[in-house]
Amino acid sequence: MGRNAHHLRQRHHLNTGDVSDETSLTRKYKYDYTKEYSDKKWPYLHGKMDNCAKFLFIAFPSLVIYGIYTVWLSAMLRNMVNTRLPVSQIIPSNASSAQVDPERFWGSYRPGVYFGLKTRSPHSPVVGMMWMTPLTSGPMPPLRHWCEQGDQLPFYSWLVHDGVNFGIHEAIDHHYTITSDFVKQPGGQHGGDWTARMTVKPRPKFEGAIVSLFFYIALDGQGTLQPKIRRGYLEGVEGWSEELGDFQMLFPSPTSRRTQSVHHYLVTYASGLDDLTEMVKRSFRVFYWDKEKRLPYYGLGGTMLPKDMQQSQANFVVYQVTTTLPYEMEVNFESGSSDHTTHLTGQVFTSQLSEHMHQFDHKFESLFGLKKHGFSTVHQSFAKTALSNMIGGIGYFHGTSLVQSRYTPEPVDYWPAPLYTAVPSRSFFPRGFLWDEGFHNLLIAKWDQRLSMDIIGHWLDLMNVEGWIPREQILGTEARAKVPKEFVVQRNENANPPTLFLPLQSIVRSLVASNKETDRQFLQHLYPRLQAWYKWFNTTQLGTVPSTYKWKGRNPNAINELNPKTLTSGLDDYPRASHPTDDERHLDLRCWMALASGVMADIAKSLNESWQVYDSAYATLTDNKLLDTLHWSDTAERYCDYGLHTDHAKLVRPKPPKPTSPNQPPPPPKDKERVVMQPPKLGFVDKSFGYVSLFPFLLKILQPDSLKLRKILVDLQDPSLLWTRYGLRSLAKNAPLYNKHNSEHDPPYWRGAIWININYLAVSALHHYAHSNGPYQEKAASIYTELRNNIINNMVEQYRKTGYVWEQYDSTTGRGKGSHPFTGWSALVVAMMAELY
Repeated sequence: MGRNAHHLRQRHHLNTGDVSDETSLTRKYKYDYTKEYSDKKWPYLHGKMDNCAKFLFIAFPSLVIYGIYTVWLSAMLRNMVNTRLPVSQIIPSNASSAQVDPERFWGSYRPGVYFGLKTRSPHSPVVGMMWMTPLTSGPMPPLRHWCEQGDQLPFYSWLVHDGVNFGIHEAIDHHYTITSDFVKQPGGQHGGDWTARMTVKPRPKFEGAIVSLFFYIALDGQGTLQPKIRRGYLEGVEGWSEELGDFQMLFPSPTSRRTQSVHHYLVTYASGLDDLTEMVKRSFRVFYWDKEKRLPYYGLGGTMLPKDMQQSQANFVVYQVTTTLPYEMEVNFESGSSDHTTHLTGQVFTSQLSEHMHQFDHKFESLFGLKKHGFSTVHQSFAKTALSNMIGGIGYFHGTSLVQSRYTPEPVDYWPAPLYTAVPSRSFFPRGFLWDEGFHNLLIAKWDQRLSMDIIGHWLDLMNVEGWIPREQILGTEARAKVPKEFVVQRNENANPPTLFLPLQSIVRSLVASNKETDRQFLQHLYPRLQAWYKWFNTTQLGTVPSTYKWKGRNPNAINELNPKTLTSGLDDYPRASHPTDDERHLDLRCWMALASGVMADIAKSLNESWQVYDSAYATLTDNKLLDTLHWSDTAERYCDYGLHTDHAKLVRPKPPKPTSPNQPPPPPKDKERVVMQPPKLGFVDKSFGYVSLFPFLLKILQPDSLKLRKILVDLQDPSLLWTRYGLRSLAKNAPLYNKHNSEHDPPYWRGAIWININYLAVSALHHYAHSNGPYQEKAASIYTELRNNIINNMVEQYRKTGYVWEQYDSTTGRGKGSHPFTGWSALVVAMMAELY
């Protein structure tokens, strides 16, 4: 389409020239007409007028048609960025409804809050919990609600979560531990019932601590809430929504308390789900716990609606209990269409929770076999938490992305769409990321393949008519509230690694082997979307040399960056060619496309579709000789990118301008800018050995008898390059940009830290080559054992010390770094422990 548009622009330029000539010619005739009229030369005038009329008769309709065509083409190009791909959806629009999938209708689909539940519907009511430590005479104590690293909690995570029936969440605050359990019970036509039980226990040395717990329900655009208030006490809420029908939510009875406690409530109107925390804060009033000692605490102010609103318009109801510890309470949700002969409370709740835990433990061991692998109970508990926090971090979002193309002068809305997806980090990245999701589903598919198929289907249904998927999904007010405005807009030239093909490798084999009609139908709906995605990569991300690829989106004018970032590759600041040009060849993208070609060929063959194009592409992209020609540096003896590059550059602060007067104050210092000390040359970027150099090995493209494989295995074990006692660092210690800032305010990210997703690929590749006939089996097996142990032992040790799984790990100390908890792709350590690749 880009080439066609270019030709049309050329034609428009030529035709514009023709129009200019016609105008000049018309003026000439007009002049002649006046002259001839004054001279009474009618025959000449008649001839000229006749020619002019003929010309206009022919040209005018053509100009009109061309104008209409130009307007139509311009509108079409503008609309392509937010037009759906015109093929059947993989996930039908009603697939997540209570009628079609009641088991997964309710869930912990709000990963950005410490504890929250909602349904898989576009405008679901949401429920959740907040808490604070009261009794303070100073500023208002922090109100915990959103997962925030700034809260500095010693620990929070889902300890156990099966993705369907139940979950157990634990949050350790400085004075107490809050355990939040929920269990679902099927029944009726609207997704059944559930109960949440909150148990708060004081930590050692904090006996007698006091906590304020808040449990709320809020509407998101439709439905009604009717609080049940008796003698100033909020007993529960009756409500209705399109998806849930009639329902009620019951709070604990004040007569059941065994501790000193007081109760408050809030009935109000919230402008959006992103405003719930601040709305609670604005509703606080000061009360006194002990009137003699005058110990103040914050309590909710009751019904607080705008003056022009009726109570029936309230959309946010909060129950608050302030109590001494220990304390336990249950909140019970009951659907109006369920049979309530047995209520999911008390001993019934305890019994069902125990049964679900037993089933979880049995399934976990049968799938991962960590006892069989000889892991301790500490290691097993760590693995269960890592898996559960990934499963419990799966969210259901609905909304519109903000997108832009070269044809849209301003960002435009994508179509409203749902997304069912895991998230990288509940605190820092509680939303969908395309390349992360491929790694997530390597683990999720091992736990529940159907769940993974649902997630992958939702992602591919976000594809537009071009075959493009926005790489970061920020859907709904809650998700958008966590993202700075400058990162919200997604641009359709920008790719992301097609990592969904990683889990699809094994999923496709499984579906083909099952020979079930439903599995075949899934592949039939999957295939045209993957075709469009594959074609989009092969039309937008091609290099100038055949069978090479180039990540689009690098900024050649980024004067404040030492090496312009390649955000689209997922490896952000990893060193590439220093001067972005069209001549770049990116090794990692070429390898990703080799993987995609192989999977596409497998799916096409299984469906009896034409597979030869994909098979041919796979043969070309895995041809080791061609790979060596395009990406092997004989000088450095490693695979690498190619481009216009120099390693001789540094960041320098520009000198301030000279003052124009003696009393002029000095201007603020400018940000540092890149200074190139040696001109760049076209060639291999071969002094930066790191993750990109490993991609032919990581994605198992190298033949088992390849001498290049032998060189990579030798380099892997070199401590001066990537090898550490904690995993493989992302960039070699002798690389020019190792651990260097990319800008004055941009610390190193993929320039030395240990990343678990790439280490998983390395361990998987070593396992592959250790079991492939070839001269390097023993060496690969030896490295595999040591690297796997290093990664597992360090991650468990850091979890024991800090309470978290981390985004990355320091290559010198092994210490966790970056965001936490990061049980996105870092949870792949569970698959490494189980040796499932």
